[in-house]
Amino acid sequence: MYDLDDALAIARDAVRAASELLAGATGNIGPVRTKSGVRDLVTEWDTRTEALIREHLHRAAPGVPILGEEAGASGGGDTRRRWLIDPIDGTVNFTHGLPMWGVCVSLEEDDEPVVGVVAAPALGWTFSARRGAGAFVNGEPLRVSTVTELSRAMLATGFPYDRATNPDNNFRQWQHFQRTAGACRRLGAASLDLCLVARGWLDGYWESRLKPWDLSAGAVIVREAGGAVTGIDGGPFRSASGHAVASNGAIHVEILEQLAAVRSEEPR
Repeated sequence: MYDLDDALAIARDAVRAASELLAGATGNIGPVRTKSGVRDLVTEWDTRTEALIREHLHRAAPGVPILGEEAGASGGGDTRRRWLIDPIDGTVNFTHGLPMWGVCVSLEEDDEPVVGVVAAPALGWTFSARRGAGAFVNGEPLRVSTVTELSRAMLATGFPYDRATNPDNNFRQWQHFQRTAGACRRLGAASLDLCLVARGWLDGYWESRLKPWDLSAGAVIVREAGGAVTGIDGGPFRSASGHAVASNGAIHVEILEQLAAVRSEEPR
């Protein structure tokens, strides 16, 4: 057994090693394949990076199960804890040379994220947090924004890979907030959207139809920076649900109410 400080140190070391590996990808992306759809991309760097992180976690924390984007679940005797890995969150950005992509490692206890590390290697940022100890970027404390009005808030979101064919594509919500919020952005990496809420550069974020590894690390970072994270329906946040609303707290209820209003208008 180990405490959360130990777990945070393990996660930081794993993300640091992954970031060093990914330095070799600059100008050398290599073949790009698709997974579940034409927009869902994967490279050799995704698989190599996840393998490196898995090896590090297995060695440093034997017995704790791991769930990763590329290799799925691997076993362990711990029934309360699990690691989650996203080796490259924002692979589309990564393959285009756009530096908005991240490496994510989190630890959950009883389905609650308690440790999170997100690095944006191309931008020189490392965000980290553990439950009860605050959130940091490159060692400096993070704090959410103080915006109190949705009409002045900058929000971020994303869209599913099958948005061209699936009506559950977030388009109606996007259009609604383009009219009611101060501004909306789509950056292409959910983990960084969450971290930028924690940093106070964004005031809120919503998205659905994601995977646990997209959300878990960023959720604990937002909370430890003083923000709020819930399900998109206002219920408790669970990464396995694939949906989340995160904010500075001050505009959280208003975001939830606006999302509920859009859902109520959707065709049955």
